[in-house]
Formats: sequence, C-alpha cells, structure tokens
Amino acid sequence: MFTEERLDRILQILQTEGMVKVKDLSALFQVTEDCIRKDLKSLENAGKLKRTYGGALLSQDYPLKRDVIDRRDTNIEKKMLIAQKAFDLISGNETVFLDISTTNIMVAELLAKSHKRVTVVTNMIDIMQTLAVNPSIVAIGTGGIMYHTVNGFMGAAAIEIIKQYSFDRAFIGTCGLDLTDNSITTLGVEDGLTKRAAIASSRHKYLVMEKDKFYFNDSYKFAHFDDIDGIITDSNPDEATCKRLYSAGVTIL
Repeated sequence: MFTEERLDRILQILQTEGMVKVKDLSALFQVTEDCIRKDLKSLENAGKLKRTYGGALLSQDYPLKRDVIDRRDTNIEKKMLIAQKAFDLISGNETVFLDISTTNIMVAELLAKSHKRVTVVTNMIDIMQTLAVNPSIVAIGTGGIMYHTVNGFMGAAAIEIIKQYSFDRAFIGTCGLDLTDNSITTLGVEDGLTKRAAIASSRHKYLVMEKDKFYFNDSYKFAHFDDIDGIITDSNPDEATCKRLYSAGVTIL
C-alpha cells in the first residue's frame, strides 16, 4: 500500500471510530509504529487530525468546540450519565464546588430537583441560575472577571473567594489528559489556576469528562493525576490507560 493510500485509510477509520491508536494501525497496515507516527504527524500538519498520546483524534472533534454555548448540546446522553454518577456521590449537608462545565450544569439540574440540602459554590452563571429554584440549596457565586465564552468567572478574584472555603467535594471540568506526564489540561491559564484553587480547597476531587477526553490534551497543565481522587466518565478508556490511572491512585467511576 502506498503512503497516500494509507493516509486516506487512516482518515476513513477516524471518520468512523473518532480516534485511532498507533499500535492498532501498525498491526493493520503491517508497518512499524514509527512509520504510523510519521503518517499521523503528516496528517496533523495538514490539519486533518490532532495527535494524542498513542494515537490521534479528528481535528474537527472536541477541540474546536471551545465555548460552553457550543458544547451544551453535544454528547448529552454521555454527560447525563456522568452527571448522575456525580450527583450520587453528594450527601446531604455537604459543601460542593461545581466548576465551569456543561456536565456540571446537569449535576446542578439534578440537585435542583432533589431534596438534598447542600451548599454549592460555583464560578458558572448557568449553575447559579439552575440552583436558584430550590430553596434547600445555598448557592454561592464566586464573582470575579466574567468570561463570556464560558459564561462564568475565572482568575484572581474568583480564586480568592474559592480559597476561603473547605469543600467536601469538587467536580472539575477538563479539556483532556496528557498521558506523557500524567497531567490534566485545560485551554488557558486563568481557567487552569481557578481549577487548581478548587482542587486545593477540596477533600475529594473528581474530574467530570467524557471518554474521548482521555485521548486529548490542551495547552495548559493545571494538575496531575496524584492531585485528584477519581475521574467520573461515561465509559472506561483502554486497558493501558486504566492501568496508568490506577497506578497513580486514580479511581475511574
């Protein structure tokens, strides 16, 4: 098979599966893993895909949907499954932090419909509005500099408020993981520092993320695997990724 044919076939698989792995492609095409890595680099340079640890994702997948308003209507069933798992972890009389996350909006919706008496601190306006309908919930907004792309607050002012609390649980959104150094990533520094403050103020720390994000990483590293207790997701990643997370003390829920 010529190189161009192999590249076309890789893109076809990506269109169907959403992701590819170097190991699998090497076996499929009977070429070395280094050859496949060169293929993926060529396709990434052409803007066709985004390379990740051990594989690649389509470039038009998750990474291009940065704004919360763009992501609210994607992967709804997966996010609802994750939100239910997060909701089930929350006990009455706890103080909880809900980070900027479309999944956390769904957690807030479940809380708003429940009889759980909790205090929720959040830096996302959508979550505040959702919780406002339930008088049993004490909803506290961080305030700070408003970022329209996430409809929430990030940066120094929000961080100062977050630092004043001791959370029983924090549910943190993320853009993905970097398996090369066990780091957790997001788009920018202001968001990353705000998430880091919430993690530092919490006894139990969880990421809320769809399975796809195990194979994508963004530009700013705000934490590492040993900073969190668990990852709440819709389905488990591949066996190698699971082993790596378990060895770092991270539970996959």
